[in-house]
Amino acid sequence: MTVTRGETGGADPRSLHERIAADLRAEILSGDLPPAAALPSTAQLKERFDASNATVQKALQLLKGEDLVVGRAGASVRVRARRQRTVRPASYLAAGASGTPSRWLAESDDDAPPAWSELLDVAERVPPADVRAVLGIGESDVAVCRRQLLLLGDEPAELVASYYPVALARGTSLAVRRKIRGGAPAVLADLGLPPRRSIDRVSARIPTQEEHQALHLPGSLPVLRTLRVALSADGVPVEATVMVKAGHLYELAYEFGAE
Repeated sequence: MTVTRGETGGADPRSLHERIAADLRAEILSGDLPPAAALPSTAQLKERFDASNATVQKALQLLKGEDLVVGRAGASVRVRARRQRTVRPASYLAAGASGTPSRWLAESDDDAPPAWSELLDVAERVPPADVRAVLGIGESDVAVCRRQLLLLGDEPAELVASYYPVALARGTSLAVRRKIRGGAPAVLADLGLPPRRSIDRVSARIPTQEEHQALHLPGSLPVLRTLRVALSADGVPVEATVMVKAGHLYELAYEFGAE
């Protein structure tokens, strides 16, 4: 689709190599350039975008830095074999079987590297304002917070901070700095409060300094931030989790049915 200058209120202020990378990125993420497909040649890209060889190469370097394409001098540049990882939030609500890893780790894509988690810390702290709101706690109240870094192979994939009401979590394994087999839903189920429903609020923004460093993010591409509140059968909020992942490497899949 071509958008005229009048429709946008002005020309795109980005440099030409950023605009070229943006157009190619969209084609990769939509599947128009499928996994392992060769990108158009430099000559074709120069003609298509009315750009110099140096500008095209700068655009390709951006995409290589984002891990979307691979290539070397003298060889065609190709889309990486594994495109966006699809995350299905509904599958992670239930507890795993006793003694098994959490759903996020157990249900990684078949062709993805092994999934594992690094527990960063467990502490009582004042949550962000939106987390306090969904948990129904006051401005200076604390919650038990478990922070993890989720990885695929050696690639950082997601930063996760899960918050629990102190009255619920104190004295349980949720408050102990130790990994939980089966994940937090298993503990909540043992407490008689298995999560029955969750509400997700998903937004995109530029990463913070901590997120940029921890997730090894390229440039200033946005991250996907999900705030998920898990509710018991009685509608009581038992967990609020903030998940941050690279926006260009992940997509969220939700299924809806008519009631």
